Amino acid sequence: MTDNFEILLQQFEEKKTKALPNSVVEGTIIEITKDFVMVDIGYKSEGMIPIDEFKDELVAEIKVPLIGEKIRVFLYRDEDDRGNLVLSKAEADKLEVWSVVNEAFESGSTISGLVTSKVKGGLQVDIGIKAYLPGSQIDLRPIRHLEDLIGKTFEFKVIKVNQKRGNIVLSRRALLEKEREEMKVTTLRRIEEGQIVDGIIKNLTDYGAFVDLGGIDGLLHITDMSWGRVNHPSEMF
Repeated sequence: MTDNFEILLQQFEEKKTKALPNSVVEGTIIEITKDFVMVDIGYKSEGMIPIDEFKDELVAEIKVPLIGEKIRVFLYRDEDDRGNLVLSKAEADKLEVWSVVNEAFESGSTISGLVTSKVKGGLQVDIGIKAYLPGSQIDLRPIRHLEDLIGKTFEFKVIKVNQKRGNIVLSRRALLEKEREEMKVTTLRRIEEGQIVDGIIKNLTDYGAFVDLGGIDGLLHITDMSWGRVNHPSEMF
């Protein structure tokens, strides 16, 4: 009986000490100090994660976890010089975001992101990790003041991914084009010759105004703007 117990105990200890380096595992928070969070992932020793890894970058505040709370962590290696497991919450979060990004890229689904700053040629977007939104992919038409979009959240399509280089390229225009095409089909089914419709002035030229009727533009010629003489459409609209 004693021999069997010792065998079982040995197997249990071997299971606990079996490491899974370079992988994401689930752990339980067992202690919180001023500088570290102690996490038990079911191995012989625990791991310490710097408290800074629990910082929410959007609000620049550390969201202190709770003892007993379960979290996903990345296991770098078995033990450091002090005998503790080398863990990282930030790396686990990053890998899980990459998984979502790759899935969105493969499936063509959208991903939500917050515009954080203006960078060369476009905008930087936070989707859990940094992503790039080129100026040509922001809207259907050029936007003069990109700063006005900072702090706003949009849906994006992932159009390019390079995980080795850490590059993610987004497009908002692709979604707007799809939406506009759907509106165009609906509008063409709805409008008829001789019908009075509402529209939004999208562009003015010397010879008239282009009016958005809902996914499709119509031209209002300068000669049809008024019974009187109009020198330029800007006098009317």
